[in-house]
Order: sequence, then C-alpha cells, then structure tokens
Amino acid sequence: MSDPLVGSRYELRIDSEGARESEVVHDYFAVHPADIEETPEQDDLVGYVHSYEIGSTVDGPGIRFVAFLSGCLLRCQYCHNPDTWHKRNGYPVTVSRAMEEVAKYAHVLKVCRGGITLSGGEPMVQRPFALRIFRRCKELGLHTCMDTSGRLGERFTDEDLMDIDLNLLDIKSGDPDIYEKVTRQPLQPTLDYAHRLSSLGRPMWVRFVLVPGLTDGYDNVERVADICAGLKSLERVEILRFHQMGSDKWRELGLDYTLKDHEGPSPELTERVRKQFRDRGLTVF
Repeated sequence: MSDPLVGSRYELRIDSEGARESEVVHDYFAVHPADIEETPEQDDLVGYVHSYEIGSTVDGPGIRFVAFLSGCLLRCQYCHNPDTWHKRNGYPVTVSRAMEEVAKYAHVLKVCRGGITLSGGEPMVQRPFALRIFRRCKELGLHTCMDTSGRLGERFTDEDLMDIDLNLLDIKSGDPDIYEKVTRQPLQPTLDYAHRLSSLGRPMWVRFVLVPGLTDGYDNVERVADICAGLKSLERVEILRFHQMGSDKWRELGLDYTLKDHEGPSPELTERVRKQFRDRGLTVF
C-alpha cells in the first residue's frame, strides 16, 4: 500500500475522477452502505486516508496531528478539500500503519498539550476505522478530536463518543433552507448530534463559516447563536472567515466553483457576527 501524503491541506493533490463523478446529485454523494457498515475492531482494519498534516494549531487544542479521511456526504459550496469527497480518492491504510505515523509524534503532541484530530472529508463516513484510531490514541494517552458535520451522528453509540475528547462541530447555518443550499444536506441531523453531545456532557467547539452573501445574514447568524446558547457542553465558538485558499482544487478537478468571485468578510462584518454570539455569553474566537 502507498502511504498518504504529508503536507499542507491546500497544497496536496490527488486524482480527480471521483470528484468529477460526485457532481451527480442522486448518487447520495457516493457514500454507500458498505462505506459505513460495522467492522470488527482490529488493527488490520483498512481505512482511506487522503493525507496527514503535522503541527496544525487550528484543529483543536495545542499542536495537532491531523489525518484527513476520504469520503463525505456534504457538498459545501466553499469546501477547501473537494478531493476528499470520495473514499476511493484516499490511500488504503491499516489502523496499525496509521498508528505508526501517530506514534512518531506522540511525545511531542503530549508535551505541546495537543493530540490527534480526524478531519476530512467526513470522519463519520469511516466510523469503524475512526473509532479504532481513537481507541488506540487513547491507549497512548493522546487527546482525541473529530472535525465533523454530525451528519451521521446517529450511527455512533454513546459508548463510541467516550473515546472522542472533543468534537469540532461544523454548523454551516441555522436556517434549514440556507443549510441545504450550502451543503445539499438537511440541517436536522447536525442539530440532533449537537444536542446529544450536550446531553451527554461531551465537549464541543462549534465552527461557523462566515461567507458574505451566503451565511452572513443577521437572522441566520441569530439562529446559529441561539443553537449554540442551548448547548451546555459547548466550550467555544469559532468564526471561520471565508477564503479562497482551496479554490484552485475545484478548477483542477473540473468542478464549478460558484464562489470564485466572492471576497472574504470585512473586519466590520466579522466583528458584528462575533458580537451576536458574545451577546449570548458565548466565548468566541
């Protein structure tokens, strides 16, 4: 097996065929039952990894080892990793091989109060592989984090969630219509997962991508802020300012990037949105 690439998430490239095919809306985004079926917890379990990033400071607390898994149900208009939409665009990697990579950095990650983050793509698509990685990382004493939309949260048991120290939960919009426009998926599963994490007391950070003309509406932000205010285990909200750093991937994959002419939010808009969250007593970054 070839190993996943290591480097910046905006520099890595991979075959484009899967991403082109993923434009077919009624293919359920090429995530089929075999992608998420139950599998025994074994270290020879194979997952599909797009790439690794070492030393991230934006994917959870401390210094992080980030593994970008392949496969996602969402088709976010501003996705900066469209080359992770299909599992087949990842490298097949066993749990034991992935853990060899993690183990190289385990000491440094602990010293820097960091850990491992599974991102993507959507880690929930590869539930058995992701859970086995988390379990092995906990055995190494590492902090574990999952960057997720929560779309497949119902497939995770309460016991599963105990091995995930922190969820980075992406709430793209508080308005169901805007959410579906942004992602081509329904909002409710994300809300269900958020409230379940809250009821279980599982820590989470909510991430909200601020896109002028798409997600920046005052009422939409109010809805997201209201959702966050009702989450008892929420530790912070991160306002992620829209950028164009992944747009070149869309062009190389032959995909229509509808936000190519969009600019990032102004400082004034960003501050207005942050204030809407702060007004509810939330910690905002």
